Amino acid sequence: KNADLLFEKLTPLLKTKGAEFVKKLGAIYQFHIFEKKGGKKEIYTVDLKNGNGKAGKGDWAKPDAIFTISDANVLALANRKLNPQIAFLQGKMKIKGNMAAATKFTPDLLPKMDGDLL
Repeated sequence: KNADLLFEKLTPLLKTKGAEFVKKLGAIYQFHIFEKKGGKKEIYTVDLKNGNGKAGKGDWAKPDAIFTISDANVLALANRKLNPQIAFLQGKMKIKGNMAAATKFTPDLLPKMDGDLL
């Protein structure tokens, strides 16, 4: 899955920029990612509230905001090919929880994935 690669790449990014992201965002995010509509969702958690941040697969922290999005669309977000506001308005991404926290999470926080497609 593209999402597995994306969140694996986020870990080294947090080692260098995590403290800055934590200071800027101060929230925990979850991504519920599916291959096809109605299919099984994989959960990825991104903690940008504590320490230098942490990212990984699973539901291991209480999220402030949850993004539900397809594997293809999360990749498009990371590659800056899909605007999050447009994705939300077009129903390509659903958001639950704290909307103020959700709007702080911008695609530039995700590592670009050009050339890493599965």
